[in-house]
Amino acid sequence: MILFLLAQAATPTPMGPVGPASSERARYEHCLDRATSDPAGAEAEAGAWRVAGGGFLASQCLGMAYSREQRWSAASIAFESAATAAEKAKDARSSGYWAQAGNAWLAAGDASKARAALDAAIASGTLTGMDLGEAHLDRARALVTANDMEGARDDLDRALSEVPKDPLAWLLSATLARRTGDMPRAQKDIAEALRLGGDDSDVQLEAGNIAAKAGDATNAKAAWQQAANLRPDSPSGKAAAAALQQFSGAQ
Repeated sequence: MILFLLAQAATPTPMGPVGPASSERARYEHCLDRATSDPAGAEAEAGAWRVAGGGFLASQCLGMAYSREQRWSAASIAFESAATAAEKAKDARSSGYWAQAGNAWLAAGDASKARAALDAAIASGTLTGMDLGEAHLDRARALVTANDMEGARDDLDRALSEVPKDPLAWLLSATLARRTGDMPRAQKDIAEALRLGGDDSDVQLEAGNIAAKAGDATNAKAAWQQAANLRPDSPSGKAAAAALQQFSGAQ
């Protein structure tokens, strides 16, 4: 999920006029490609480019290389450097870099820094569509960590308006509704998550959790079993298997 969002935010914009700008774009695209296939090499390349005056493009590529290596704190700092440099250059890509920083801070486990970066991304007013929806989705995750459930609900509702076909958005919305006791909303939203992503063990696990809380033993067991079957070695698969054992023992 996280790497997918980072990759989405890194998608190059259409090439501009030929000349120096075109050469810089080619170097940037090469660096991004290398970040996928050879992140350690891309890290060295982007670092040298940044020292040589590569600016925010070099910093953003460095962040991508760190992300591929799952060095999330380093990636976050690199993305923030790119965002700050882009802002000084009055380049609209700064908002995307702030969103990347927020996403990486979430992966690093620092919800406070994630929220600050995502606030900057959203406040720019230049994010639209999927990019805006995913930024609200990430900020909702940060707000849940901070126990701000009302703020998280607002961000999730905004995310759903921008990315209505994203099963993760419906899953997180359903989970928040369950945690806050809004079972009608939880059941409605998990049904949509199942429709869009029923082959995801995380979705099936939450479907079981919601069914169990509603007292629906049959559907809880069925969903948990599906989650365990889909990805038995994943955290959600293991949680579902444990839930099945506990549920069966309670009968």
